[in-house]
Amino acid sequence: MPVTAGSDALIDQSTLSRALRRALSTGAEFAEVFAEDRRGSVITLDDGRIEDLSSGRDRGAGIRVVSGNTTGFAHTADLSEAGLLAAAEAASAAARGGGGGVREVALSPSTHATPSPVGVLPTSVPKSAKVDLLRRADGAARGAGGAVRQVSAAYRESRRQVLVANSEGVLATDDQVRVRFGVSVVANGDAGMQTGNESAGATMGFELFDHHDVEDMSRSAAERALLKLGARPAPSGSMPVVIRRGSGGVLFHEACGHGLEADHIAKSVSVFTGRVGEQVASPLVTLVDDGTMSHEWGALAIDDEGHTTSRNVLIENGVLTDYMWDWLRARKEGRQGPANGRRQSYQHLPMVRMTNTFLVNGTEDPEEIIRQTPRGVYVAQLGGGQVNTATGDFVFGMTEAYLIEDGRLTQPIRDANLIGNGPQVLADIDVIGNDFAMGWPGTCGKQGQGVPVGMGQPTLRVKALTIGGTAQ
Repeated sequence: MPVTAGSDALIDQSTLSRALRRALSTGAEFAEVFAEDRRGSVITLDDGRIEDLSSGRDRGAGIRVVSGNTTGFAHTADLSEAGLLAAAEAASAAARGGGGGVREVALSPSTHATPSPVGVLPTSVPKSAKVDLLRRADGAARGAGGAVRQVSAAYRESRRQVLVANSEGVLATDDQVRVRFGVSVVANGDAGMQTGNESAGATMGFELFDHHDVEDMSRSAAERALLKLGARPAPSGSMPVVIRRGSGGVLFHEACGHGLEADHIAKSVSVFTGRVGEQVASPLVTLVDDGTMSHEWGALAIDDEGHTTSRNVLIENGVLTDYMWDWLRARKEGRQGPANGRRQSYQHLPMVRMTNTFLVNGTEDPEEIIRQTPRGVYVAQLGGGQVNTATGDFVFGMTEAYLIEDGRLTQPIRDANLIGNGPQVLADIDVIGNDFAMGWPGTCGKQGQGVPVGMGQPTLRVKALTIGGTAQ
C-alpha cells in the first residue's frame, strides 16, 4: 500500500498560534514558523568493503519576522512551547517594528496532493538488503573487464517532514522521501586512469529499485570508463555541439536558471534583469521550472514557505515570460509569485531556488540531428562547472564526449571543458529533439545552502561552443 504523505503535526496548532502572536507583538508585519524533522542514512562501499553505515536525525524550527525592510530570524532545536516562544521573541526583537499591541492569527490548515506518493518506506527495508545492492554493484562493475581497478558505490535515503505556519493564515505540511544510488568506476590503461559514473535517484521510496537495476548501472559506468581508455585528445576551438538528452540540464540550470531567480533580478546581477517580454532565446526554446513533476528529485507539494508548487514557464518560444519568486521578493513587487522559496534546513532563511528545471521537447529525431552535423562534438555527460550570473559566462567539464565526423559518432575524446555564455547558448540552439529526459539527481548550492533539484532536456544542438581541448 502507498504511504500517504504527511504525519503527526510537529507542533500543535494552538502552540503555533501563540508563537506567531508573540512574534508579532512588537508590531511586525509578518511572522512565520518553519518546523522540520529530517532523518537520513548512508551506506558506502569502496574497494569491495563497506566503509560507512551511518544514520542521523535533526529536528527544530526557524522563526522569521519581517518589519519593513528588516528581517529577524532565530532557530531552535527545542520544539516545546517555551522553546518556540523564546525563538519568537528573539526574532521579533531583531526585526522590532515598535507598533506593539496584540495581533491574532487565524490559521487555515490546507491540504496538498503529493506529487510523489511513496510505495515502500526505506526505513522498513533491512540494512542487509541495502548492503546487498552495493555488493551486487561492485561485482557487476568488476566483471565488466580486467582493466577495472576501483569501484565506489553509495546508497542514500532521507525523509524530511516539514510544517509551515505564518501570519497570513498559511498552515501547510509536506512529507518528502528520497532515495539515491550512485556508482563510480575507475579503469586503468595506456591512457592512464579513466572514470565512469552512473546515478539514479527519485522522490520515492525503496521502489526506486523496481525501476533501476544496480548491476546494469554499474556495468554502464564500467563500460564508460573502459571506453575512455581509448579516447583521443579533445579538439580545441569553436564548433557545433550536440548535447544528449538529460545530460545537459545542468548547463541550463546553472547558466540560465540562476539568472532567472528574482533575488538576482532585484540586485541587477543577472543578464535577464528587466527583459520580461523580450526575445532572449531561440524560438525553439521553452524553459520551465516545475515542482509538481511526480517523483523527480526536486518535486515538492509545497515550497519551504508553505505555498503550493506549480509549473512555471520562464521562457516560452524564446520570449522571457517570468522569473522565479519567493514570498519576500513577490511581496516587494506586490504580486503573487510562483512557489520557489526554499531553504536547506530550519536553521536557514528561505531564498529563491529552482525545483525541476528543464527545456521542453522539440520535434526532431535525435539521430537525424547527428546526421545533419558534419563535424562537431557530442556531449553525453557534463560534469561540474562555474558560472557568472551577471554575464552568463560559464565553463563546464565534459566527462563523456565523442567526435562527430561526417554526421556519425566516431571516437571518444578525453575530458575537456565546454566554454560559452548562457544567453548566447539559448540564442544559438538551432534544433531540438523529441526525446526529452530528466538527468541525474542534483544538489544545487547557493549562498552556502544546498537543496535537491532536477534538471533535464531533449537532445539538442548548439551552433557553436568553444571546446577547451588540447588537440590541434
